[in-house]
Amino acid sequence: MSESDRFHPNVPGVAQSDRLVPINLRQSGPTPVQMLISTRVRKSPFWHMSIEAGCWRAEVYNRMYHPRGYVRPEDGGAMAEYDALVNRVTLWNVAVERQIRVRGPDAEAFVNRVITRDASKIAPMHGKYTILCNERGGILNDPVLLRLAEDEFWFSISDSDLGMWLQGLNVGLGHDVEIDEIDVAPVQVQGPLSEDLMVDMFGESIRELRYYELMESELAGCSVLVSQTGFSGEKGYEIYLRDATLNAEAMWYAVLGHGARFGLRVIAPAHHRRIAAGILSWGQDMDAETSPFQVNLAYQVPRKKEADYIGRAALEAQRDRIEAGDYPFDLKLVGVKMGGAPITDYAPDFWLIARPDGRRAGYVTSPWWSPELECNIALGYVPWDMTELGTTCLVELPARYTAQSGQPVAAEVVKVPFRPSAHPSAREQARAAGRNGAE
Repeated sequence: MSESDRFHPNVPGVAQSDRLVPINLRQSGPTPVQMLISTRVRKSPFWHMSIEAGCWRAEVYNRMYHPRGYVRPEDGGAMAEYDALVNRVTLWNVAVERQIRVRGPDAEAFVNRVITRDASKIAPMHGKYTILCNERGGILNDPVLLRLAEDEFWFSISDSDLGMWLQGLNVGLGHDVEIDEIDVAPVQVQGPLSEDLMVDMFGESIRELRYYELMESELAGCSVLVSQTGFSGEKGYEIYLRDATLNAEAMWYAVLGHGARFGLRVIAPAHHRRIAAGILSWGQDMDAETSPFQVNLAYQVPRKKEADYIGRAALEAQRDRIEAGDYPFDLKLVGVKMGGAPITDYAPDFWLIARPDGRRAGYVTSPWWSPELECNIALGYVPWDMTELGTTCLVELPARYTAQSGQPVAAEVVKVPFRPSAHPSAREQARAAGRNGAE
């Protein structure tokens, strides 16, 4: 029996020898099932208000129901939400960004042990985008790390059980810290009118708040922490509500009330805009078997950090091999522009990327239509020999997006981000300054 006879034809041959659990690349299409709402999955304090605002679909993120659509397809769908984001101002329920607090005399030492960047360089009332890796250099999580005080940090986590990992890790490390999930739930206010709306809620001091800087305040009598951060590439803020179980309604309705005259619209987290900005989504563009060197996060791996951290030996070995021209991974994440009809909704599968001769070689992780570029854009994995800008390839899109069923569309590897962001990432800033990698 030949190898081709042993496998189902829906098992594409894409190299993933560097993974213990390969990405499931079977093309199964949409899954027409109803999501069960039960007590096994948590509802955030804002869940019922998201339903009031028109939420009609959701997924599970951090074991919590996560709104993923408010505008119905017949009314413009996700692209109508995109229009509100890039032209006005929007409110997002992102309570799924669970807050893991590390507090105590050894807080800085513990945090420095688990993140790749230098925690000692984060001043109180400031934050940073960070990653945490396992001992093999795989990315466990990419939270925004908030430092409220010398002895207190909050991990605003992406989709993985980081809190339990941190607690288990400290059983062995024995640092004098408390590690707990706390009753804090964030919302995001994103879009070009976000600053004006935030000033209306919190006063003119908001205009002095710098990117990743924090501010204590109150809204509708509720204690909140405000940061100038977000997941969109647009100007935006996050409002972290303390005692969220008690205060959710008061804060939510206050934001809606202030936002009315700015045309505020409640939308789902804007994956169409974050793709254009080159912002990664954990679990979609990377996971615990992905190295930061595969996903353009080399700037998160400092060469000069004094304190040791988990995964350092593996990451430094990976960097040495890459600099010697010996790539330790099968695939690398790139940006792709591609043809086909506009992709205006979430992809149910990792669509396949092929070489010009039709041989399958990689896969798309995050595709969407860019109204500004007037083409489909995507993040995706290709072999290292296909990563040069201008490299041509093919993408196997579903029939609904192609002129002829079964025919792949032409694509090209391009620079990321696809369009400018209100706040360039550290990677973009380093590129502009002529630096390569982290200091």
